[in-house]
Amino acid sequence: MTDFLIKSTLSLVVLLGVYHLLLEKEKMHRFNRFYLLFALVFSMVIPFITIEVVQEIAQPAVTPGNIQMLPATTVVVDETNYFAIALWSLYGFVTVVLGFRFMCNVMQISKKMKSTTAIAYQNAQLVLVPEKTLPHTFLNTIFINESEYNNRQVEAELYTHELTHVTQKHTLDILFIEVLKTVFWFNPIFIFYKKAIQLNHEFLADEKVVHSYNNVPFYQSLLLSKANANPTFYLTSNLNYLITKKRLLMMTKTTSNSKSIAKKIILIPVLSGLFFLFCFKTIAQVKNIAQVTTKTKLIATNDSKKDEYYAGVRVVIHDLVKNKEIDTKYEDLSEEYKKRALFYVPTAREKKSPTTQELENFKDPKKYAIWIDDVHQTNKSLNNFKPSEIAFFQGSSVYKNARSKKFPQPYQYNFYTHNYFDKNLKNSHKKFSGEKLEVTICKDKNTRPIRTK
Repeated sequence: MTDFLIKSTLSLVVLLGVYHLLLEKEKMHRFNRFYLLFALVFSMVIPFITIEVVQEIAQPAVTPGNIQMLPATTVVVDETNYFAIALWSLYGFVTVVLGFRFMCNVMQISKKMKSTTAIAYQNAQLVLVPEKTLPHTFLNTIFINESEYNNRQVEAELYTHELTHVTQKHTLDILFIEVLKTVFWFNPIFIFYKKAIQLNHEFLADEKVVHSYNNVPFYQSLLLSKANANPTFYLTSNLNYLITKKRLLMMTKTTSNSKSIAKKIILIPVLSGLFFLFCFKTIAQVKNIAQVTTKTKLIATNDSKKDEYYAGVRVVIHDLVKNKEIDTKYEDLSEEYKKRALFYVPTAREKKSPTTQELENFKDPKKYAIWIDDVHQTNKSLNNFKPSEIAFFQGSSVYKNARSKKFPQPYQYNFYTHNYFDKNLKNSHKKFSGEKLEVTICKDKNTRPIRTK
């Protein structure tokens, strides 16, 4: 959710900034309307698009038998996050209140539309209201003061202005942005988008009036005379919305085709940049031949060697496929579980020291959790060792669901000194060192790493 909010908000801010800098002052109102609506949709959708670019990286080799030697898997118990619950409750409450307000306004307008007999007028309908108000539009309905209509005090320019809102369906734009404002009420950027969209609607309506009557001074004077009228519903298109210098100047402005095309072309690198910034994700793919070799050796392990290696060991199997648990000695396991659990016998370990560069890489605390002689140490502890002082090292990657707050790193590695290796690891391939091991058979029929005790 956080990632969505950050990406969508950044996109909305950038695209709105581009609009104000390049497009708003130009007489290309139809394109600008499309651009503003596209910016909203684009910013809402782009966080959900991910294009993965795989990049292979080299990692230190993982040697056979590494899973057994790593510390036992940590079980993390999720704690109830009361702060998050409170925030979501507040969000839900405010959203419901605003949604109720939105529906009440729609119902109020609908009730007003049905309160009097509608008069057919070209592609719209006129609803006469008793209160003193300027003409305003909702969907295909134009609301006009009854007294002014009967006395023919409504200028033809005003009818044309409101008809433009109807024929170009400006109400749908307003309803769309209002829904977004209701859902994302905590994000003020949508307020600025609504203002830009409504002003663009007025530019479009003004342009139609000027083109139809070709009397700019009279129309400007008419707008200024209506500027202090009472406000109407915030969901309607209002004649006196932002009677500012922007609207008055726009009526006399012209934009050349070459300038219009140039500014549209500039949008291409902006949109492309946002797309590449938010949608492309580089995935590091570890190419580790040693891991493939290990898997081959595990599957090919001789049954007689397994029986000898695990003789007398207590085995606990959590079978998530058959939803059962088995707790018995290795000798008493069925042949089915001996194969499904993928028991293996590690090969004899040969001393191998890391290179200077490998040892330096392991000092990264964000990437590697470090154990030295089976005792967890800080990564800085490796500064106390030369590569030649480490007789053997091994490790594995850690699945996301197996990481904990204490060990969030994606990799775990064990380092062994010469003395420890000679006493504990040199002959460890001959007999299982523990008295008990646990195996989980997952629903995808893969076996999770063995946990030893």
